[in-house]
Amino acid sequence: MPHSQSYTVRWAELDPNGHMRHSAYADFAADQRVGWLASLGFDIKRFGELRLGPILFREETKYLKELHGGEQIRVEGRVTAGTPDGSRWTIEHTIYKADGRVAATVTVDGAWLDLDRRKLTVPPAELAQAMAVEEK
Repeated sequence: MPHSQSYTVRWAELDPNGHMRHSAYADFAADQRVGWLASLGFDIKRFGELRLGPILFREETKYLKELHGGEQIRVEGRVTAGTPDGSRWTIEHTIYKADGRVAATVTVDGAWLDLDRRKLTVPPAELAQAMAVEEK
């Protein structure tokens, strides 16, 4: 099941044209992703204990509708691809305007990094299960 989180676009996220700056889309996607992992019991403290961290190989944003300051948005994340052992994954974030129209999609490809060895690794079974590909 996808996880979603709501936000308000703040002044700090705006560009000189008065709409949300390009990098803020990625920031909202990252915040939603980290919040989702924390809701599964994998917060920053737990990742530190496991000596494990997420890394990204690719991030792609498609902009469809402008977002403005004070606007309410909802960011939904869904695992769309991954390896059977959960070591690599793709997450698609859909950013919705308050009226339900899609404002953007942010797609990331990532993996898990062993923080001591600085090498890619397989996550714990519980996390691998959470990273299983979800049906649309």
